[in-house]
Amino acid sequence: MASEPGTQSRVMFQSADKREEPPHRKLGKLTVKYNRKDLQRRLDIEEWIDDQLHLLFDCEESPELEIDIDELQELTDTEQRSRLRELLHECGKPKEDFINGLLYRMKGLRKMSGPLKK
Repeated sequence: MASEPGTQSRVMFQSADKREEPPHRKLGKLTVKYNRKDLQRRLDIEEWIDDQLHLLFDCEESPELEIDIDELQELTDTEQRSRLRELLHECGKPKEDFINGLLYRMKGLRKMSGPLKK
C-alpha cells in the first residue's frame, strides 16, 4: 500500500517529565495585570461618558474632548468638579447632572495608570 508523502500519519509521544508547564501558561500569568471586573467597570464608565457627551453636545460624532479618569482620580472632589466644568465650558446645556453622574460612577474605581511602585 503506497501512500502520498503529505498524507502519512504521525505519532507523537508525551514526555515522561510532567513537571514542566507549557510556556503559554506561564505567559498568561505574567500578562494579567488588572482585574476583569475593574476593566469592565471602567469600560462601562467610558461608554457612559461617550453617550452623555453626545447628548450634551447634540452631535452624532464624538466631540473632540478627552476626559481622563485617572487624572480626575488624583484630584479632590472640588478640583474634579472644577476640571470637568473647565473641559465642558463650550457646552451650552446644563452640565451638573453629567458631572454628578460621572463622579458617582467613579467612586471606588481603581486607578489604572501611573508610575509603578517597586
